[in-house]
Amino acid sequence: MAPPALWLLRHAQPLIAPGVCYGQLDVPADPQHTLQAALRAGAALPRQAVVRHSPLQRCEQLAHALQAPEALLVPDARLQEMHFGRWEGQAWSTIARPELDAWGQDLYHTAPGGGESLAAMLQRVSSALRHSWAQDSRHGQRDVVWVTHAGVIRCVQWLLQYGHAQPRAQDWTLPAPAFGEWLRLPLAGMATTVRTLQS
Repeated sequence: MAPPALWLLRHAQPLIAPGVCYGQLDVPADPQHTLQAALRAGAALPRQAVVRHSPLQRCEQLAHALQAPEALLVPDARLQEMHFGRWEGQAWSTIARPELDAWGQDLYHTAPGGGESLAAMLQRVSSALRHSWAQDSRHGQRDVVWVTHAGVIRCVQWLLQYGHAQPRAQDWTLPAPAFGEWLRLPLAGMATTVRTLQS
């Protein structure tokens, strides 16, 4: 049996035009893609796990589609994508270049579209990670599944690798799984890192 892990599962393809900034817009995912993703993930994920998910429907759809009877399903607003404020619903190509440049120049502190800064997002994902470690995994003893978004998955990787360090735009190159795919992070050895996030 594989040791317990944190499974970061990205929602299926959303039903929105390509090139649109959607962030926390509550758009649904393609039902067929969701079902296919649930079947793939269901064959790999542990059955007795806490399944924590973003309350946005594209994640909720997948969480419900893959849920095993033994799993505990928990919505968590901290697992939502970044909020892009007034940019949401706009094509990226129509957002004013000076606004995009300002965000790129200070990725950590600038709130894109007046929404949420990366600093604020890292803080809420850190809170979710600490809580999930202590309560869901029982300090590394039980598998945990997050059904979430690319931005959250990048935040988890950053926090585990760099802690409270402030990323610049050129640093923010962490990979994210494709729609309906996942990243598995073993819980073994995560205790020390999680403790540093509490300071």
